[in-house]
Amino acid sequence: MRLSTVTGYLNRFRDSRKVREVQKILALTYVTLQAFLSAPALSQAPALPPESSSTTESAKAVQLYGPYLRPTHEIKVRNYLFDAFGPYPVAGSALVGAVNQASKTPPEWEQGVSGYSMRVASNYGIAMVATTTRYGLSELFKDDSMYYRCNCKGLVPRVRHALLATLTARRGEDGHRVFSVPALVGPYAGTMAATYGWYPRRYGAKDAFRKGNYSLLIFAGENISLEFFYHGPHSLLSRMHLNNAHGSPTEGPNK
Repeated sequence: MRLSTVTGYLNRFRDSRKVREVQKILALTYVTLQAFLSAPALSQAPALPPESSSTTESAKAVQLYGPYLRPTHEIKVRNYLFDAFGPYPVAGSALVGAVNQASKTPPEWEQGVSGYSMRVASNYGIAMVATTTRYGLSELFKDDSMYYRCNCKGLVPRVRHALLATLTARRGEDGHRVFSVPALVGPYAGTMAATYGWYPRRYGAKDAFRKGNYSLLIFAGENISLEFFYHGPHSLLSRMHLNNAHGSPTEGPNK
């Protein structure tokens, strides 16, 4: 997917200066992430004889994640509803809202119950837009955006896998892993919506980009929790009906 396809959607903004500013930011982010993801971090599979790239990617996917079973439409819809409207985004919005309240961000919003309510609602709106964008674009790109635990062992390989999964997705019937435009665009779509939708007018593209970075880090933290926290059928989260996050339902050695 070319960068021009992503930035093309920004042409609807009336302020051409802000459009150019956002395009430069996205271009820099895209180049940086492509360089990062081109590193041989996923090459944990043993050396194979020369063959097609698709076969090699399939072998790597099986090596790292086990046999792949593409999720049904019902599973994807259920995960989206839980990610967008479940208890986790509500609790996260309340927590981040408390941090914003303590730091008086934005300062134009009042303190007290009314200010805190506005900040919680704002954070929830950002999360909902980001999640909806990620899932919606994943359908468009035919990506599987669910989290799959790594077959690897050890702290560093598993953390590296969780971080890389933040900006990658699985695609095709074999589940090979690819760079995910939806995973990159989602966090910034949420903060862009807040900046140009309900934040004070003095906020601009740079503020949206900065806050989008925080959203991306939060998403990476969620993946790390999915990698290491037990979410099986006998876990406390399962008993509380809180284990239906964006992690895949498939079993694995780290389940």
